[in-house]
Amino acid sequence: MAAAAGAAATAAAAAAAAAPRSPGAPTAAARARRLPPLLVLLAAAAAGPGAGGAARLYRAGEDAVWVLDSGSVRGATANSSAAWLVQFYSSWCGHCIGYAPTWRALARDVRDWAAAIRVAALDCAEEENHEVCRAYDIHFYPSFRYFKAFTKDFTTGENFKGPDRELQTVRRTMIDFLQNHTDTDRPPACPPLGPIPPSDVLSLLDNRDGRYVAILFENNSSYVGREVILDLLPYENIVVKRVLDADEAFLEKLGVSSLPSCYLIYPNGTRGLMNIGKPLRSFFSSYLKSLPDVRKKLISLPEKPNKEENPEVVIWREFDRSKLYTADLESGLHYLLRVELATHRSLAGAELQTLKDFVTVLAKLFPGRTPVRKLLETLQEWLANLPLDRIPYNAILDLVNNKMRISGIFLINRIKWVGCQGSRPEFRGYTCSLWKLFHTLTVQAGTHPEALDGTGHLSEDPKFPKVPWPSPDLCPACHEEIKGLHSWNEGQVLLFLKQHYGSDNLVDTYAADQEDAHEGGAPPEGGEQERGLVSPEKPQGEQRAKSLRPPSVLPPRPDLSQGLQLGLDGGHQSVSRAEGHREVEVAVPFLGMGFSSLDMSLCVVLYVASSLFLMLMYFFFRVRSKRWKVRYHRLSV
Repeated sequence: MAAAAGAAATAAAAAAAAAPRSPGAPTAAARARRLPPLLVLLAAAAAGPGAGGAARLYRAGEDAVWVLDSGSVRGATANSSAAWLVQFYSSWCGHCIGYAPTWRALARDVRDWAAAIRVAALDCAEEENHEVCRAYDIHFYPSFRYFKAFTKDFTTGENFKGPDRELQTVRRTMIDFLQNHTDTDRPPACPPLGPIPPSDVLSLLDNRDGRYVAILFENNSSYVGREVILDLLPYENIVVKRVLDADEAFLEKLGVSSLPSCYLIYPNGTRGLMNIGKPLRSFFSSYLKSLPDVRKKLISLPEKPNKEENPEVVIWREFDRSKLYTADLESGLHYLLRVELATHRSLAGAELQTLKDFVTVLAKLFPGRTPVRKLLETLQEWLANLPLDRIPYNAILDLVNNKMRISGIFLINRIKWVGCQGSRPEFRGYTCSLWKLFHTLTVQAGTHPEALDGTGHLSEDPKFPKVPWPSPDLCPACHEEIKGLHSWNEGQVLLFLKQHYGSDNLVDTYAADQEDAHEGGAPPEGGEQERGLVSPEKPQGEQRAKSLRPPSVLPPRPDLSQGLQLGLDGGHQSVSRAEGHREVEVAVPFLGMGFSSLDMSLCVVLYVASSLFLMLMYFFFRVRSKRWKVRYHRLSV
C-alpha cells in the first residue's frame, strides 16, 4: 500500500497536469463555516493520546492482538518458541482501517493458539517505526509476514499467500504454516497436527491413562480436526487426534455415519460418539472444553508489550473549511518524501522515472512557500542531471533534509494537519492532504499551462499534440453544445469511425516500395517514384527530401489512365518503346541491387581509380627496393 500510494500520487499528479485546463481557480465560499465548539471538544476527547498524531488501530491490553514496535518486533520474532503472523500496517491506510475488525476478530478466535502461533501488528505510520519497516522491506499496507519458530538469523519473514484475507482463510493458512515446520523447529507447545493411521485407533480405544481422548474423523479437505487440536492446546487432561479416510465398515462399527464426527473415550474407559448440534469446529471445541476435569494449563507465555503512550494533549486547530492550508500540503509532502518513499532502499527503472515525473510536476506547479518550491526545484534538477540508473533513497533523503546546507530551501519535518484534521487520528490526515495536493496541481496546471511546456514525453510531437479525437475539423457533426457545454454526439462518432477506418477510405499512395516490387516479380505500374526507382537525372538526396515532405505539399498523383491513353495515341511504336524502356528500368535495379545507373557509374570510376592507385604504389615500392639493393651492395664491397 505504501508504494501503491506513492504510485497513485504520481499518477494523480500526472493526470492533474494533463487535465482539461480550467479558466481559473474556483472562488472561495463567501462565508466561512466553522465547527461548533461542542464538536471541537468531542473530537479532541475522541482523538485521545497519540504519538505524532498517528492512530492506534490496535491497543495493547485491550485487544488480543500482540502490539509490536521498533523496540520489540525483533526480540519477539527472533528465536521465539512460537511462530508469528505479523501485520505491518499504516494507521492512515483505508484498507488497514477497514481490515482492523477482521484482524481483531482473528486474534480473539485463535487466542488459545498463542503457545504455537501468535497474531501481532506493527504500525509503520509511527515515526519511531519508520526505520524498522524499511528494514523489513515493507512496500505495501497492509503487509502480512510469517516468522517461523526458533529463527536465529534476521529475516523479513514469509509473505502471506492466501487467496483472500477472510478470517477463515487466514486461520487455515496459519495451520498450513505451522505444518511447514520441521520436527526440529516446530513450536514445542504445538502437538502433531497430522492424522494418525486408522490402525492406531484400536490402541486408543483401550485408553486407561486417566485422560479424555477425542478422535475426530474427517475427510482430506477438512481443517476441523486441526483447528480443534489447536483450540484445546492450552487445556490439560484431554488429547485430540484426527483420522482421515477410515474404512466404512470400521466407521459403521463405531456408529459414525457422517463426517466430520467425534468419537470420545472417557478416562474410565467408556466411549461413544459425541452428540453435538452441528458438526462445526466451535461446537466440537466448546463441548470438549466443558468436560469435567478439563481445565486450562498454567502456560507461561511472554508478557505482551503493554507500553501505553504518554498522555499527550491533542490540540484541535480551528480552521476555515473554505480555505486551503499550506500546512496540509507541506505535511503531505513531508510524509510522502520522508516516509512513503523510504519504503524503497533504492529506485531504478520505472519507479525512478515515476519519481522524476512526479517531482517535475511538483517543481513546476506547487504553489506553496518559496523555500519549499526552491527545494522541489533543486530536487527536480538534481534528479534530471544525475547520470545514474539507480539512486539510493538515502541520497534523496539527504537532499530533502538539506544536508548540503543550501541557502533558502526548507521542508517541514513534522506533521501538522489543519484542514485535514479528523475527529479521530486515523481519519483523514495524509490521504486528505494527497487529494488536496492533486486538486491544487490540477488548478495550477489550468491556470499556468505554460509551466509544463517541455515536460511532455519524448515521444510527444509538438506539432501534432494529443487532443480529443476526432477533432472538430475532421468531424464537425461529432461535436455539440448542450447548455453551453461541449458534448459528444456518440452516434456521429460511431459513423465517423466506420467511414474513417473503412476499406473505402484507404489510399494506396506510397504503399508500394522496392521490396514489394522484387517480391511480386514485377513493379507496379505508375511513375518512377511509386516503383521506388530513383531518376538518374536527380540526386538521391533531393529525391528523398521530396518523399519526406508533408502530405499537404506533395505533388498530385499522376493519372495512370491518362498516361495509358497517351501511349495508345502514339501507336504501336510508342508502346514498344515504353515496354523496352520499362524492361531496362527493371533490369537496372535487378543488376545493381537497387542502385541507379549514376551509382553504378560512380562504382566503376572508383574501381578503376583504386586499381590505378594500387599499380602506382606497386611500381613505387618496386623501384625503391632496387635502389636499396644497389646501395647495400656498394657498402658491402
